Amino acid sequence: MKAIVATDRSAEAAGITLTDVPEPAPAINDVLVEVHASGFVPAEWEWSSTWVDRSGNDRVQPIIGHEFAGVVTALGYGTTGLSVGQRVFGITDWHRDGTLAEYAAVESRNLAPLPGDVAFTVGAGLPISGLTAWQGLFPHGRLQPGQTVLAHGAAGAVGAFVTQLAREFGAYVIGTGRGKDRQAALDLGAHEFLDLDTEDLADIGGVDVVFDVIGGEVQERSARLIRPGGALVSVVGPVEARPVDGRAIDFVVESVPEQLTQIARRVRNGRLRPHIGTIASLDDAVTALHPATRRHGKTVIRLRA
Repeated sequence: MKAIVATDRSAEAAGITLTDVPEPAPAINDVLVEVHASGFVPAEWEWSSTWVDRSGNDRVQPIIGHEFAGVVTALGYGTTGLSVGQRVFGITDWHRDGTLAEYAAVESRNLAPLPGDVAFTVGAGLPISGLTAWQGLFPHGRLQPGQTVLAHGAAGAVGAFVTQLAREFGAYVIGTGRGKDRQAALDLGAHEFLDLDTEDLADIGGVDVVFDVIGGEVQERSARLIRPGGALVSVVGPVEARPVDGRAIDFVVESVPEQLTQIARRVRNGRLRPHIGTIASLDDAVTALHPATRRHGKTVIRLRA
């Protein structure tokens, strides 16, 4: 089968190639999925799991990509809850070969049914960004209606979901980003927008939840704004700047089928819009994943029509 593999850690996106690899076999509690579309997160180059297995051994030409949508074609021994021919979407294990391939072996517990009226390309763009937003706001951020959320990168792949979910939940949303992102963030539901290049974060006053996708000095300034009992939620590694009287959380997203179902339901009824910027074929994936210029929104690779 065809797959996109990483060949050079130091080269990052410049070191990927389209090649032929053996089709995987489903292990116990796995399913084999015919991948129809796969998303990709550029941060994969920074994850140790991309390059080493759970025992610390180097992974040779790992298949990249970990979020996808497709159709179950085979069940591993003992697998229950899914059936052959079923449309599914979700996230694969970080240490296993990924989803930028014609087939992927995935633990069934990481998958949720994909409704028939949600396109595979849409489904592939939901799991990592959507679940990151959901888990950061609710289980980790403990967001309550009426609270104020500071959503950094409000028009980005994750931030777009944060903005929409927080607004739907009844929070007051202040989005940030570059000036050119202002209208996009407001269209997604932000009540206000702050240009991090030209405006002062201190001017917004206190907030209850900061959702940080930037880190560094922006994180440090944001921590000072958190009200007593509030939370700084980071998806850029361990939190370095902690609120004086609040919680600081960093987390790695996990595939939770019940949450995936909630996200898909909102996409179906129009309450949630995925932020997909580029859709490319598998044959064009190497170029699409290593663009000459910065692209907006998530890149999704379509493997089948």
